Amino acid sequence: RQLKSAVAAASAKSYYDLLGVPKDADERQLKSAYRKLAKKYHPDKNQDNRDAAEAKFQEMAHAYEVLMDPEKRQIYDHYGEEGLKGAPPPGSGGNGFPRGASGQRFEFNGFPGGSFGG
Repeated sequence: RQLKSAVAAASAKSYYDLLGVPKDADERQLKSAYRKLAKKYHPDKNQDNRDAAEAKFQEMAHAYEVLMDPEKRQIYDHYGEEGLKGAPPPGSGGNGFPRGASGQRFEFNGFPGGSFGG
């Protein structure tokens, strides 16, 4: 019962809160926190509530994966989970096309010559 409520509460927490680390945590801190929590919530160690433990374990593993990858971490820090899903962030006015360094959009406007293959 406690594990189920912990999993429900964790889904509303940030990845940093989920792992119990500060936002400026370095690689060593992330690894240490993840290992400690992975041992605690591993499904094999929670036979009485295996499903909830597995959900918590997977959520922690995802948070760890994101925060250990510098590119994913930067996206998460700037846009949150939505940014990791590849959708344009809310309020960005994005149309799904990436922007260049100067902010211009890259859009496909057809092939040179106006036709494909000839």
